[in-house]
Amino acid sequence: MNMSPPRIAALVIGAAVLIRLILAAGTGLGIDESYMVAAAHSFELSYFDHPPASWWLELLARHLAGNTAPLTVRAPFLILSALSSWLLYGLTARLYSARAGLWAVVAFSLSPVFSVAFGSWVLPDGPLDFFLLAAAYALARALGIARPALAAQPEPAWWLAAGLLAGLAMTAKYNAALTLAGALGFLIADREARVMLARPYPWVAAVLALAVFSPVLLWNALNDFVSFHYQGGRAAGVGFHPLKPFIVWIGEAVFVLPWIWLPMVLLLARALRGPDRRGRFLGWLAVIPVMLFSVIALWSSRKILFHWAAPGYLLLFPLLGAWIAGLGPDSLVWVKRSAAGSAALLVAAVLFIAGQISFGIVPHFNALFAAGKSPELQAVDWTDFRRSLQKRGYLNQGNLVVAGLRWFDAGKIGYALEGRLPVTVFGGDAHEFGIISPPVAFIGDDVLIAATPGDPAQIMQQYAPYFASITALKPIDIRHHGSTLMIIPMLLGHDLLRVPAEPATP
Repeated sequence: MNMSPPRIAALVIGAAVLIRLILAAGTGLGIDESYMVAAAHSFELSYFDHPPASWWLELLARHLAGNTAPLTVRAPFLILSALSSWLLYGLTARLYSARAGLWAVVAFSLSPVFSVAFGSWVLPDGPLDFFLLAAAYALARALGIARPALAAQPEPAWWLAAGLLAGLAMTAKYNAALTLAGALGFLIADREARVMLARPYPWVAAVLALAVFSPVLLWNALNDFVSFHYQGGRAAGVGFHPLKPFIVWIGEAVFVLPWIWLPMVLLLARALRGPDRRGRFLGWLAVIPVMLFSVIALWSSRKILFHWAAPGYLLLFPLLGAWIAGLGPDSLVWVKRSAAGSAALLVAAVLFIAGQISFGIVPHFNALFAAGKSPELQAVDWTDFRRSLQKRGYLNQGNLVVAGLRWFDAGKIGYALEGRLPVTVFGGDAHEFGIISPPVAFIGDDVLIAATPGDPAQIMQQYAPYFASITALKPIDIRHHGSTLMIIPMLLGHDLLRVPAEPATP
């Protein structure tokens, strides 16, 4: 019996959630995840790296469950991934057809960056995807954009939902502003939408979005706009790097999947100059994030991360679904084969990663990599750090703090310690630790320094002037399935006299 597209889509979504669940339960927290959990102790108006939505979600999960296990803090993001898939189906079905919606969901579920990374990890991108899709759907309803068979008319009440959801998208990640700027571009460029600007609805929606985002603005105002400065600095640097845009595009293609990425880009170009209002609507929402970071790469000296453009590609899945749904039988055979092959590779990769981290299915896997370079190091929780301090009696000692030399090491350490000791960062790039636990708060305390990376003797010499005395301790080994992943040299500074400068001078 042939199943309807909605039922097949539901099965695809269920299967994708199952794969994400296996990965979420079978691996420890990654670097960014550990940092987010370790650095967020309370509900704040905002945080250093990103607005508060993802931080609040993991805080809520751990408060409800009473623990910070990987599956606990990842649970809200797993739920949002399923809801995002349904929203994508609903948006695509409204604009094109149920069959197009099914193919959009299939492609979304196969794309590693959307399905695996954003769908199961503690990252701001999962909530961002959910709110952007919801906002796009609400805006389509407000503007009366749909497939011709629906004979849709503008529904002004949906402007309130669009404004609320746009504000919530901004509370997830700042680059939501790029998609919202594209929405404004569509309102100006589209003749039918432009008349709305003479009415109160879009302006009320804009005020509502700003009101939802205002706590983030207030937090930044109270903290010297540190988050805006940090994120804005991603475009800093003056130079000319003609090859970097191509590197960015190649990276984005790998993250999205090349057979998905290439049609998306071609469909975007066609949609922006085409007569179809639905395509232009999606194209305007997508074009700024898709293009901006490759342009910035021309001059910026900073590393451009490939997932920054993801909000743009997210809004191209409906176009891709409609394109696939319109292919002839011969072409569709190749799409189905590509989808089946991609699904097999994705499932195999997830099962291998989860199996290797949980059971060590490949003996001596870490021996293939140089010390401290095994990929397992990122997916293994550093519980050995806590066990070692427990055996040495440090966890019961007052006036003691642990300091990492990098924010991501501090995140791994802080997550492993489960709040048993405060964690700070010695260095200029402390991220959220510089706000919740700055070194100045620990003047007079003893400090356990995780002296990596670098030469421990030089690090000891570097920080000795800031303590009454400093001694070297036995290193801590981070081990997994019998292999040493990393050796962390340890120093103990007695009586912190002043905040170490960056760079510190002996």
